[in-house]
Formats: sequence, structure tokens, C-alpha cells
Amino acid sequence: MSEGDWDKPVVIRKRGETVKVAKGASAINQARRANAVVETERKTTGGTNKMHTNTDHQRIAKLDRENDVAPPPKISLSVGKAIQQARQAKGLNQKDLGVKINEKANIINDYEMGRTIPSQQVLTKLERVLGIKLRGKNIGEPFAK
Repeated sequence: MSEGDWDKPVVIRKRGETVKVAKGASAINQARRANAVVETERKTTGGTNKMHTNTDHQRIAKLDRENDVAPPPKISLSVGKAIQQARQAKGLNQKDLGVKINEKANIINDYEMGRTIPSQQVLTKLERVLGIKLRGKNIGEPFAK
């Protein structure tokens, strides 16, 4: 290095010019007045939903819908009513019953309202605490001891 090189600043990384994207008509007109290079492109599917018109996606989606597996059945309302009646007969609220079976109160609420897919473990815990049958025939009847 010569002695004159010490006074020059060293640029490690220089950013290149970034391309400015103008979306409004006023910005494009301003660039044209400034004699800047202006390139405009029109999207072929801009503002429409023509993206999938000429493809097989619709046909494939229809096939998928036809072959769907039915979701597992939710718990019946008769089981929910049996849980609710047995819980009230024992003087428990949903939170207390949830604590006894180590589940949250909203799980008990979902079972009573018939909004959940039944779990055999939860049903077993409920049968044990409430002392009634919740599966098979004779739902709601007490266990024969």
C-alpha cells in the first residue's frame, strides 16, 4: 500500500441500487416526469379468481370430497343427560367432578352437551365416580354390585 491509500475511506460493502415499485398512478407519473425508466406490468389474474380455472384442481378437490372418511361420532345426548343427572344427584358441579376425575371442567361440559368425541378413559373415570353405566345398554342405570 502506498502512503496515499491511508486517507481514502474503505468501503466494505456497497449496496446496489434497489428497484422501486410504485403502485399508484401518481407515483408512476412523477417518475416519468423525472425521466426515470418506468416499466409497467399488468397481472394476468389481478383482481379475479381465475387462478385455478384451467387446472385440474377443482376436479381433484371434488374427488377428495367424495372419498372423505366420516368423522367419528360424537357422544350422544342421552349419555350427556345421564352424566348431568348423576352429577346433580351427587351434589357436584362440573368443576368438582372434573377435579375428581382429573379433567378440566370444560371437558365435563363438552360431554354433557354432546360436543365431543368420547374417550374411553374419561368415560371409565366418569362411570367410576358417578356409579352409573355410560356405555352399552342401560345407559344411566347404576352399576349392579
